[in-house]
Amino acid sequence: MPINTNAIKIRVAIADDHPMVLKGLQHMLAMCSRIELCGTFVNGEDLLKNIEVLSFDVLLLDIQLPGIQGDEIAAIISQQYPDIHILVITNLAQSAYVHKMMGKGASGYLLKNTDVNTLIAAIEAVNKGQQFIDPSLKEALLQDMLNEKKKVQSTVFSRRELDILQYIANEFTSQEIAGKLFISSRTVESIRLNLLAKMDVKNVAGLIRKAIQLNLIHV
Repeated sequence: MPINTNAIKIRVAIADDHPMVLKGLQHMLAMCSRIELCGTFVNGEDLLKNIEVLSFDVLLLDIQLPGIQGDEIAAIISQQYPDIHILVITNLAQSAYVHKMMGKGASGYLLKNTDVNTLIAAIEAVNKGQQFIDPSLKEALLQDMLNEKKKVQSTVFSRRELDILQYIANEFTSQEIAGKLFISSRTVESIRLNLLAKMDVKNVAGLIRKAIQLNLIHV
């Protein structure tokens, strides 16, 4: 029985190269009157060629596609078409893939064995700008986060490292930090690189995010 609602339709596209998966998703989406399926693609090249013509709201994206892989597609779309919300649909249940795809710009992550109610809830959530993670993955992700927190908390930070971390969070440049701490800019840069390595992040945004999670800085 169709799930009825009077709200404006959510335009959805699917990128998946498995015919049975495509049919299953099409069948489930047809059960919701709020959702309009406007295109299906079996590879990333075709998707990117037609993305502007279709003008959809949510993309159901498989990670493992022929040609351009799902993570590359997610990065391109999140940078060039930020109004499109990406919901990953995959068989890959490992936490590393969840972190990777969310880091590439995906707003949601579902396993292909999901039920219709969860699928529709996920589409509606990401369309509103919210994040949605498959309920079956949340426990593993929480455990990963706790393990990571313990790992970083066991790392010893010097008073100077914490001071520089706070200055970085307050958007001071290396030169400005050097002036405040009476050290060279080169020393500041060296400590900043050490902080990135200690906290296992790639850039300042990741550094600040993790520092906030661990209550190492005040914002």
